Amino acid sequence: MSKKKHARPPQPSPSQRRSADAMSAEELAVQRAQIEEEQAHRRRQQGFELLREGARLLAQNRPDEAASHLERAAALLPEDPDVAINLGGAYVLQRRYNKAVAVLERASLLAPDNAMVWTNLAAAYLGSLQLSGPQQQSKAIAAYEAALQANPATPHVHYNLGLIHHDRREHALAEHWFRRALEADPNDHDARRWLARLAAAAEADDAQPSPATGRDELPDAAARG
Repeated sequence: MSKKKHARPPQPSPSQRRSADAMSAEELAVQRAQIEEEQAHRRRQQGFELLREGARLLAQNRPDEAASHLERAAALLPEDPDVAINLGGAYVLQRRYNKAVAVLERASLLAPDNAMVWTNLAAAYLGSLQLSGPQQQSKAIAAYEAALQANPATPHVHYNLGLIHHDRREHALAEHWFRRALEADPNDHDARRWLARLAAAAEADDAQPSPATGRDELPDAAARG
């Protein structure tokens, strides 16, 4: 009669059989590094998932919900410029300009060649054009110019610079930037309209804007950010 065979229990791997006390300091360091790398990978994955959801909500003009996701993404991916760009944009839409500045100024140091960081930082500095002061406008101008240095084709920057200079009664500079906006986008009807108004004012030898082009009518430059 054949002998009954007993199933052998699963055998632990050599690393499982060895307790931490039996491992050398070098082996423990390698093991810790592997664990930390796996944890960091999971954090990055979670951060990118939160970034994607935050960007989707932002595209749907839901900045409150977007900010919640993006703040969590920023905690997991503190040096990712895309997180900063989206979170700063959410804060701008919420009119939480100081928080946007804090996020985007840090991003500008980490990614100085990223034009969108500078564009959103300019919008954060400026806030509402109608309510902005000279210092806010000067910072916004410098940030927009930094965006153009990073990428001369950055959308809407020329137009926004034209608006700021027009508000500052710097009509020659305003005309320059509106013309640059038209060069970048020949279908920019707003830039063409402002150029026509500036030309009409110049022909009338009137350096002041007409009542139809007063400050209250100026659109918010951040809307084109």
